Amino acid sequence: MNSQESTVFLVDDDLAVLRSLTALVEVVFTNVKSYLSATEFLAAYKHNTPGCLVLDVAMPEMNGLELQRKLIQEKIDLPIVFITGHGNVQMAVGAMLAGAVNFLEKPFHEQELWDSIRKALEVDAQNCRRRTRRHRVEERLEQLSEGERVVLNMILEGKINKEIAAQLGLSNRTVEDRRARLMKKMGARSVAELVQLALTY
Repeated sequence: MNSQESTVFLVDDDLAVLRSLTALVEVVFTNVKSYLSATEFLAAYKHNTPGCLVLDVAMPEMNGLELQRKLIQEKIDLPIVFITGHGNVQMAVGAMLAGAVNFLEKPFHEQELWDSIRKALEVDAQNCRRRTRRHRVEERLEQLSEGERVVLNMILEGKINKEIAAQLGLSNRTVEDRRARLMKKMGARSVAELVQLALTY
């Protein structure tokens, strides 16, 4: 999944609840870290650490939904499982639309929590794979010359070699050479593959 072990981060302002939640999660997951506030979690969290967040909604200072918004603002795509003692449908819908994996109302069944965490960790693994792919494409794009970049953009617009040559005032042969070089640098065997790589970016 990840070279670094995934962590289940727990945030709840009630110490007794946090302790029992930690004990429950540790039955299934080995790497668990718990925090008594959103600010405490934010201070400790290192960007791109793999894992997921199990988060209480009602907390003083910064509540769970505010923490979710803060993470989105800071482009931290850590999957969230919300827990609430007094949620409402509107709150749950808002949290899910903003990307939460699940919204559990207390009292919930322990299996529900474990399943939600497993799902959140799988979402995180997918996000990680997507980030890795995007990074690879960025590195390949950086290797392209200015001329190859121009040809790439025109290919993505659906133009064929003859049209590209006419528009740029180049010979067909020059366009073919640039196209061959950029395909090689991008690691694409076909135009379809090239488009797919560009969409990843």
